[in-house]
Amino acid sequence: MTLQEWQINGWLLPHKTSRQEIADLLALSDRDLKDCLAPGLSADWRLNIAYNAALQSATAALAAAGYKANRDSHHFRIIQSLAFTIGYSLSMVTQFDHFRKKRNSGGYERAGVVSDQEANEMYNFAKQLRQDIENWLCKEHPHLF
Repeated sequence: MTLQEWQINGWLLPHKTSRQEIADLLALSDRDLKDCLAPGLSADWRLNIAYNAALQSATAALAAAGYKANRDSHHFRIIQSLAFTIGYSLSMVTQFDHFRKKRNSGGYERAGVVSDQEANEMYNFAKQLRQDIENWLCKEHPHLF
């Protein structure tokens, strides 16, 4: 499939982004990456904050590609779109989706389901994704960065 086919299916909407929107999304990611490191946060909350950092970065990539996710399965579509936007491998997309599910468990179902190791892994993933998207933007969409 392609992002155009996703649009035909109603999973994505066309979106005209701007340099400011991309900067704002990446600034949110940067803020969250910094906030993850605040002392005293539970592993559940650190994973949640790092997940949001990654999601904002992925949203910037999707916007740069000319789309935004429809409200249905919003996070899932943004994560899956990384294969089409920045060319992430299936294993990277699957890892991010695993964190999405873990975040849902820790944020909505019960406390204490996230380990420190998982929170650290999500942080490292988000930090790498942020850098990968910046590199991609510089190469593929320099007018937006």
